[in-house]
Amino acid sequence: MRTSLIAVMGSLVMASAAVADEPTFYKDVLPILQANCQTCHRPGEVAPMSLLTYEQSRPWARAIKTAVVSKQMPPWFADPGYAHLVNERRLLEREINTLAAWADAGAPAGDPATAPPPLTFENGWNLKPDIVIEMPKPFDVPARGTVNYKYIVVKGAFKEDLWVSAAEMRPGDPAVLHHGKVWVRPPGSKWMEKAVPGEAYERESHAALMGNNSVEDGNDILGKFNPGLGAQSFDIGGSAKFIPKGSDLVFELHYTTSGKPSADISKVGLVLAKEAPQTRYFFHAGPTALNLAIPAGDGKAEVVSELTLGENARLVYAQPHMHLRGKDFELRVVSPAGQSTTVVKGAWNFEWQMGYQFAEPIALPKGSKLQLVTHFDNSTANRFNPDPTKKVVWGPQNWDEMSNCFIGVLFDRSVAPEKVFLRSGPSLLPRGEVGPTLEALNRVDRNATAPATNGNVNANVAPASNGGPENFDK
Repeated sequence: MRTSLIAVMGSLVMASAAVADEPTFYKDVLPILQANCQTCHRPGEVAPMSLLTYEQSRPWARAIKTAVVSKQMPPWFADPGYAHLVNERRLLEREINTLAAWADAGAPAGDPATAPPPLTFENGWNLKPDIVIEMPKPFDVPARGTVNYKYIVVKGAFKEDLWVSAAEMRPGDPAVLHHGKVWVRPPGSKWMEKAVPGEAYERESHAALMGNNSVEDGNDILGKFNPGLGAQSFDIGGSAKFIPKGSDLVFELHYTTSGKPSADISKVGLVLAKEAPQTRYFFHAGPTALNLAIPAGDGKAEVVSELTLGENARLVYAQPHMHLRGKDFELRVVSPAGQSTTVVKGAWNFEWQMGYQFAEPIALPKGSKLQLVTHFDNSTANRFNPDPTKKVVWGPQNWDEMSNCFIGVLFDRSVAPEKVFLRSGPSLLPRGEVGPTLEALNRVDRNATAPATNGNVNANVAPASNGGPENFDK
């Protein structure tokens, strides 16, 4: 009898210890969700469910386990082993194990007193804006069909020069805005100078009126929206973005239909710098392959583009861009002496167009080159492929392709942006039947350069300054 009682008591103690070791929502799971998930998983954001509270999270426990064990969530596609990225979202193994064990244990709540303080969000923003500027009227998105890229001038009413330390573009309806940009258009810029503010224009039918988006005019990307991108900070050691007095903004919008009509009013929120910096933060389209050609049926088509730095700069941000056939990307920095270093490399995912923030700025001395190597799957094995029987070239719609890497760079505020970015190498070649590929690096003049595109990446031809020449075959 005594032996049996001891055995029973021992079993109860072991069971109690096992329960105590089980992770609970408030103590173990909520901190992980706050650090990695709630930016998107909250009302008004792109994620399909909110994970702010236990009541919201409990029904999704098994789905959370599946997503994190398979490493589908959080979305992160950069390979480890290259430059350290400050915005890395990769979960630690112990965090994955905690979430899985919580689901396996029946998703217990635990003691609310052990929960961390809830995160606070600024009226739906990921930052606290000093200024909010929105489209003056809705753009009506139809239920079905193709919507060309739209460009809308919004009067800025900037009565003095401003320096911006952070910005965030937010869609009025994230179900229809696939991605977008807000540009600074300084006084004197010829781009869309004849456009009526508030009206939507498209290059397909308004190219002559819109003109070219030229880096020489000082046009700069102020804020971007992509699913999961969030706010963008420009304060890297005190740097900031510049909005000259009298500037207007241009909203560039890529809408996709959702099966029901929608009316979108997108907006941008700005955080002002406390003082004028010595270093300017500038967004650029980066190495761009407007001359790309992807053969029909090719499952691993290679495309290479290049940009040369005409002045000293530092690389702080990279955001590759492709469409539905994109497979992977690699961004290399080539020193003036010719030494090549891969700074970011990873898989491409069209649904999550991630930006990568370097923990330490990467020096780009004058004469350095940025090379982007991308691969595409234009075969029947790619279930997202719109048509594997077609040769694919550069174009704005999802069934076309793109290959460029938006970059955030720092340089002295006294330097003119058009002197910094120079198209070079494979990006100077006319379009061929394939590529350009890495082989093209062996047959180009390594010293030849031309003014680089600043963002007119929706053109159908490769620009010399930002819009021409017109001799690149479609």
